[in-house]
Amino acid sequence: MNDLLQFISSRHSEILQIIWQHVYISFISVGAGFIVAIPLGIILTKFEKLSKYILGFVNIIQTIPSLALLGFMIPLLGIGVTPAISALFLYSLLPMLQNTYTGIKDVDPALTNAAKGMGMTELQILMKVEIPMAVSVIMSGFRTATIYTISWATLASLIGGGGLGYLVFTGLATSNNNMIIAGALGAVLLATLTEFLTRKLQFFATPKGLRK
Repeated sequence: MNDLLQFISSRHSEILQIIWQHVYISFISVGAGFIVAIPLGIILTKFEKLSKYILGFVNIIQTIPSLALLGFMIPLLGIGVTPAISALFLYSLLPMLQNTYTGIKDVDPALTNAAKGMGMTELQILMKVEIPMAVSVIMSGFRTATIYTISWATLASLIGGGGLGYLVFTGLATSNNNMIIAGALGAVLLATLTEFLTRKLQFFATPKGLRK
């Protein structure tokens, strides 16, 4: 333990920079996934036939092993941050897309019919009824995607993307246990903190009457 603390103390500036790299590639990936998945999930609720193909395609992407997908990115985008973010972006899509689609579809039809009876337009129903009722499910997908991406981002260092995986894999290559533990511990703590923060975000984004 003393050796580990000494290692962290002596290289704290480098470790903080690596943590920042890990956070950067993770949240850029999830942010891009959020921008794409949420509107797409809403659109798919209006096109049942199309939704089967899109959700099926995203499911297929999810089944591709992480290393294989990262390797596939190299011929297309080279090595570095860009291919790492691209791969993590693809992985982040399914939880948010699936939860958005499911959350909107599961809204009680009686509520939407009542809104139509009050003269609301489709857009007003979406913004004032469907999204508020589904936001907890949508944010649950965001929380899942964020935590998974934090974990998957550890592999980004294999293609030059940086992050805490650099400590883990460099430690394995040099038989440096302190480096391995520092990288693994950093990833665990970062995932735990992210889970806490996104859970709070999910809670406060949910309308008061629907909070559990």
